[in-house]
Amino acid sequence: MTTTYQPRDPAYFDEADARREMARVFDICNGCRRCSDLCGVFPRLFERLEEIENGRADQMTPAEQDAIAGQCFHCSLCSMGCPYLTGQRPVTDQVGTSADDAVGAAEVDFPRLMVRAAAIRHRGGHLAPVARFTTTAMNRTELLGVLGVRASGIVNRVIGSEPESLTRRVVASVTGISPVRLIPPYARQRFSTWWRKRSVSAGPLREATGQKVKIFPTCTVEYLQPEIGHDLVKVYEHNGISCTLSAAGCCGAPWLHSGDLKRFEAVAAKNVVTLAEEIRSGLQIVVPQPTCAMVLKEHYRDHVVGQDADLVASHTFDAVEYLMQPDRLRELRFDGEVPAEVTYHAPCHLRAQGLGHSSADLIGLTGAKVTVIEQCSGTDGLWGLRKGNEAIAVAMAESLGSAVNNAGSQLLSGDCHLANTAITEVTSRVPLHPLQVLARAYGIESEQ
Repeated sequence: MTTTYQPRDPAYFDEADARREMARVFDICNGCRRCSDLCGVFPRLFERLEEIENGRADQMTPAEQDAIAGQCFHCSLCSMGCPYLTGQRPVTDQVGTSADDAVGAAEVDFPRLMVRAAAIRHRGGHLAPVARFTTTAMNRTELLGVLGVRASGIVNRVIGSEPESLTRRVVASVTGISPVRLIPPYARQRFSTWWRKRSVSAGPLREATGQKVKIFPTCTVEYLQPEIGHDLVKVYEHNGISCTLSAAGCCGAPWLHSGDLKRFEAVAAKNVVTLAEEIRSGLQIVVPQPTCAMVLKEHYRDHVVGQDADLVASHTFDAVEYLMQPDRLRELRFDGEVPAEVTYHAPCHLRAQGLGHSSADLIGLTGAKVTVIEQCSGTDGLWGLRKGNEAIAVAMAESLGSAVNNAGSQLLSGDCHLANTAITEVTSRVPLHPLQVLARAYGIESEQ
């Protein structure tokens, strides 16, 4: 077998090899069980292995392996604190005679293994034609965004129809989007349109510091929630940081997570060229959504050949992460609305980057008392919105909603707009991005 997480490795798409590697890793995870409470993948795996004589993962059928891998929504939390993370232990070429033997000497990167498994399922044609069609439809986020904004009045009425209504069921059959989930509505104006109109009349920076950034807006901010981008620009400028808009497009995360590496790598390669050129001009890249920042920082290096991918990774920051660097948050006077208490949800992809509390720390600078909730929303990209995933995704959202309600704070906040939408779905409350909380605390008014 080959322990490889690099798509350029000749063995990466060898299905038999990958299945032996999955068996090896499943045995290791079964012996460790540190991730039992993270998601549905591990409990289901452990239950199945308990039913197999000797608990050997190599006795699982390909269909059983696919059922486990198909539940992964690529949150990457299982990489945090994993005692077998790649590079920490030597690799053996054989599955041990028992789970204990396998645990003794091995390396594991479960999130990247699940990307490999998804890629092999996609390339091998294991998806049903309807599932392949709807996956492709959902993954075209920029095309959907352009059309959604242009026809936002009609589109938002359609996707905002009652759950399980005829309209929603028709939409589900065409797009693969669940007919029961709350879908974030499209904006009436794209963030880039707002930027172009504003940049013509924008005045000089307040106490310019010489720090300059390129904003990688993400499809979420560009088409769904441009208000996050508005407040990012205003908060940065309030702290003397000059902003311009990156020419790069969608990060490609939907293609990556669905296993279509050919399309993902085409998107990634194009973006790396653009972003590297912007970085060489003396700018840093800031990203206001955790998933997209993680893709630029980590996955581009896996899938794009050359040093430019490393350059992009080392100069890309989550929008709050950048602001919390020394000497960047210069204005600490808050003359606006400062809530007494804030419940902050730490998104999975922010935690997986080791930035789980940076936004909570930012909000805390205003004087607000912050309660942090580290619990997955079950969304993670588009997985939680897919038809067929409701049983798991909705249950996770409801569990998160209960934690949010029990916290009892007057204001909710979270960095991930899709996770925030799940919170709204189960609590009827609308969280703000941490930069929006900071903007209101500064006295910066939101745009209508």
